[in-house]
Amino acid sequence: MSKKLNSKGKSSPVLTGIAAVLGFLLVVTLALIIYANGLGGSVFDADDTKEVIVTIEPGSTTNDIGDILEEQGIIGDGNSFKLYTMFKHYDGQYQAGSYAFSPSMNAEEIAQIMIQGKTNQITFTIPEGYTEYQIAESLADAGLVEQKSFIKLIESKELVSEFEFLKGAQNNKHRLEGYLFPSTYTMPADSDESDIVYHLLETYDEIFTDEWSARAKDLGLTENEVIVIASLIEKEAGVDQDRGKVSSVIYNRLEEGMPLQIDATVQYVRSLNDQDVKEDLTYDDTKVESEYNTYTNTGLPPGPICCPGEASIKAALYPEDTKYLYYVLSDKLDGSHNFSESYEEFEKNKDAYYNAKEAEE
Repeated sequence: MSKKLNSKGKSSPVLTGIAAVLGFLLVVTLALIIYANGLGGSVFDADDTKEVIVTIEPGSTTNDIGDILEEQGIIGDGNSFKLYTMFKHYDGQYQAGSYAFSPSMNAEEIAQIMIQGKTNQITFTIPEGYTEYQIAESLADAGLVEQKSFIKLIESKELVSEFEFLKGAQNNKHRLEGYLFPSTYTMPADSDESDIVYHLLETYDEIFTDEWSARAKDLGLTENEVIVIASLIEKEAGVDQDRGKVSSVIYNRLEEGMPLQIDATVQYVRSLNDQDVKEDLTYDDTKVESEYNTYTNTGLPPGPICCPGEASIKAALYPEDTKYLYYVLSDKLDGSHNFSESYEEFEKNKDAYYNAKEAEE
């Protein structure tokens, strides 16, 4: 005999179960879609706008990309990015290349940049007064270079033949010190260590004009000596209006045959020896053995102690006409200096500075 249908029209337990499962799946799917779309607008760190270069190699999967973005600190969770990609049907659309991303970008912005293959340019700044090693560290922190590779390159002789001015630079591993010109640069995001170093040197070559070369000859100085003086000015002058006066003290002391006794040269030696910069040097600090130490050696150091900017180079070429032989930080405590012709006056200025500093503390 055949089975009769439920005469009361009640739903079959099987159909009820299927409907429940479908309803549950619909709710979960809607929840996932809402969650995924929310991921598209969320950012990892809204306050961190620093750009980091992220390289997506050919053949990288969405899983690979999510992991890379998380490792580079661009997103907080690689799995969330993968989920967002899946629901937006972006799988297979991301293009290989080097991109400039920041933690302040949301998932949709990041995805669209890779879909469109916008291998952006990167903008970075080399501050005036940075040493070559500080530049290496800064660029590495920004994800632009591998620090050890960058240092290996600048310590090599690889670029000396490319630039005439480097032939007159100091003949040691610090030959590029002073010539990695400080400025703000915009370059392709996939620029490597060699591209960046070359561009910095090329910029310096453009900045140091024929007029400046002629002026250096009038002063009886080599280009390297001008950059050495400029680097001393850069590290010593705390305010712009002091640059010309600091320059005059350097020239006056050289003419008198006096040691320059510039603290910044001792601090530079400390940095080369992996020692921290000190706010105030001791007498023993000034006795450190080094050809850069202007307390124990007369004349100029063999090379620059930092990479000076244009204003300091100009001050080195065009010092103010003074008879100053000494300077010390001002008791105004604003970074400016007091200048003097006599040691007695210098001592008074020094006491005034330390008294003001002690009063402030």
